[in-house]
Amino acid sequence: MPITLYNTLKRAKEPFVPGDPDRVTMYVCGPTVYSHPHIGNARPAVVFDVLARLLREHYPLVYARNITDIDDKINAAAREQGTGIDVVAARYRAAYHEDMRALGVLPPDVEPLATEHVPEMLAMIGRLLAGGHAYEAEGHVLFRVRSFPGYGQLSRRDRRELVAGARVEVAPYKEDPADFVLWKPSPPELPGWESPWGRGRPGWHIECSAMAERHLGETIDIHGGGNDLIFPHHENEIAQSCCAHQGAPFARYWLHNGFVNVDHAKMSKSLGNIVLVRQLLEKAPGEAVRLALLSAHYRQPLDWNDEVLAEALRKLDRLYGALRDVAADEAAMPDPGFIAALEDDINTPRALAALFDLARGVQKAGDNPEGRELAGRLRRSAGLLGLLQQDPEAWFQRAAGAELEAPQVEALLAERTAARARRDFAAADRIRDQLAAAGVLIEDGAGGTRWRRAATAMEGEP
Repeated sequence: MPITLYNTLKRAKEPFVPGDPDRVTMYVCGPTVYSHPHIGNARPAVVFDVLARLLREHYPLVYARNITDIDDKINAAAREQGTGIDVVAARYRAAYHEDMRALGVLPPDVEPLATEHVPEMLAMIGRLLAGGHAYEAEGHVLFRVRSFPGYGQLSRRDRRELVAGARVEVAPYKEDPADFVLWKPSPPELPGWESPWGRGRPGWHIECSAMAERHLGETIDIHGGGNDLIFPHHENEIAQSCCAHQGAPFARYWLHNGFVNVDHAKMSKSLGNIVLVRQLLEKAPGEAVRLALLSAHYRQPLDWNDEVLAEALRKLDRLYGALRDVAADEAAMPDPGFIAALEDDINTPRALAALFDLARGVQKAGDNPEGRELAGRLRRSAGLLGLLQQDPEAWFQRAAGAELEAPQVEALLAERTAARARRDFAAADRIRDQLAAAGVLIEDGAGGTRWRRAATAMEGEP
């Protein structure tokens, strides 16, 4: 069965047919590094990480995800913090990497920095000027929107509606209010590069077009990002890239993930409801945050609340529980039903349902050849979602947000075993209650006593 993807450009699901099956290319807009990443920043990173894993099952893939380290928000953060722009960008780039690693996001093949691709941006701007698609005005270079008849094809709105509904700067030096900046002048206190049009810095949109061209070519297979980037960012990327490439398409497939809301409200500084990834990692393991982000179809909005994370912990307990007593067959292949779900426009809710079907099969079969093959299939399939790759015992003894660390738990269990041996059952019960109050559950069995963290034992919860 071929992979099908919902192409925003066509407003329909289409079979994925790469331009070159021996070199599939994907570009995803990465973070602007001026603050710690929030859960909305994490969703595209996780979603397109899953797509990259799936594509690699079929094709050689070159996956690029950029870092925007030239931006007015970075400039503002540097002023507020009284430090250099390079310091701010380096600090939050490292924070992004740390948080994404915690969520199990694999590094892209290429991670271009905007600051390292200014020559490519200057070259593309020069081609646009030479072709009549751009013009100079008061130290700026602007893209001439009316020179590209296909403008608006991605967002499906006419140009006047697009301009009216967006925060488009209406400047007197523009030929048309819709025209957007390719290059702008920089005062002495801001970063700048020498150019044929004076010292300045690039506009946001030209950065991605130039970096995608440099690392992936003129026409790429897949371009991804959040819904918020459809206009103006991706619309402007299409216009300038097509015009710079003599009409060649910029991307064959456009994929966009839905927003993450918090308790049914849009995340915003004004509402004070921005949820940082690092705050969530203090409450629960990154794998639980990852599963929560995959619990809804990527194109749909995801409403974030404490229950979403608690439910993800409970689901992982059930899945890891199925692997706890059955040795997984490492040679097993992914489950066909699971693969069919992922190949159907990355349908992660259906794929997760397939994992639970496998888990039930493992528990029913037990530790025998059938059960081990099913356990291997479960583990191999889940790996395409970036899940279930830990040792089950390590999962159940996780310490994120816990009152007692593993050595403390083991010491209390040793005391309990000694109390039971001397038939002091009252002391043994007190230790069991103490552990339960700390979110540690004991399971006594023929093979001895083992323990696990309760799924709801998260910091900040009763």
